[in-house]
Amino acid sequence: MTSQTVVSVAALIELVAGVFTSRGMASNNARTMAKVIVAAERDGTLSHGLQRMRGYASSMDAGWVDPRAEVTLQRTADATILADAGNGFAQIVLERARDDLIAAARKNGVAVLGTRNSHHFAALWPDVEPFAEAGLIAITMVNTRPWMTAWDGAHRVLGTNPLAFACPRANGPPIVWDQASSTMSQGEVLRHARAGRAVSPGVGVDAKGRPCTDAATILDEGALLPFAGAKGSSIAFMVEILAAAFGGGHFGFEDASASIPGAVTSNTGQFLMVIDPGAGNGGFGARVEALLATILAGGADRLPGDRRYAKRREAERSGIAVTHEMLDEVRGCARVRCDGHS
Repeated sequence: MTSQTVVSVAALIELVAGVFTSRGMASNNARTMAKVIVAAERDGTLSHGLQRMRGYASSMDAGWVDPRAEVTLQRTADATILADAGNGFAQIVLERARDDLIAAARKNGVAVLGTRNSHHFAALWPDVEPFAEAGLIAITMVNTRPWMTAWDGAHRVLGTNPLAFACPRANGPPIVWDQASSTMSQGEVLRHARAGRAVSPGVGVDAKGRPCTDAATILDEGALLPFAGAKGSSIAFMVEILAAAFGGGHFGFEDASASIPGAVTSNTGQFLMVIDPGAGNGGFGARVEALLATILAGGADRLPGDRRYAKRREAERSGIAVTHEMLDEVRGCARVRCDGHS
């Protein structure tokens, strides 16, 4: 069994932030990035946590991502903000725009952020959970470089194009879900590849479009499959329209990362919509609780986010268990150029 050590959340944030500041990123932006990445590790979303640090570092070292990027925000309508990430990370845009979005949603009932020229390599739920904690509904989506077939095709044409949703509730933490448009997220397939484990049938195909369970083959030369066939394809298509066409970002097939040595992240777009439930029918909190109670009475043993919240409580109380191998990898990325896929 791989040996582990326990690291506090605060110490891990400092370590991860060092990967970004060592490449010239401002300390406040580096901490923004580190908090999102460590949040995934803390909450058990390992596919989008420390495992991805090598990809962040490699993409910056390749010159593909600008760690010193300057964000620009433009209010194109009373409730619409368009952002240019300056070839930097999308989370830095959101940190800059969050207060304006909340204010616009409270004033207009709804607010929208469209981001272009951005790289999003993290989980999506950290983007929406803070809005729900503030009493708002939020939905966001990101398009990625092509990893997935579409509508019974055999080759990559769409990204795994994840989306996340969060809403407040009256008697507990927000309900938050985050899912890819593929049967299995690219990050989870990557975890299987790194561990040498096969994936289940129906996750992907090889270069000739034949069913394949070898994770490395799917990632290197094959393609992931959409969940539920045409339904997943339709969701991924919608994400391309809202995340790229609306805000002026690149479609997944326009992303050039695959042709640049060391580039791992995708330069694409993000769409985020925030809704004030107070602008709708009254009694929103009670209505949400009635729905949740019915779902639990129907036999569900948990709600979206329950496992993450449990992991979070444990990590904040006792720290995060990390393998020595992973810690060494992150430390190495904080000191030197870090090449290779993540």
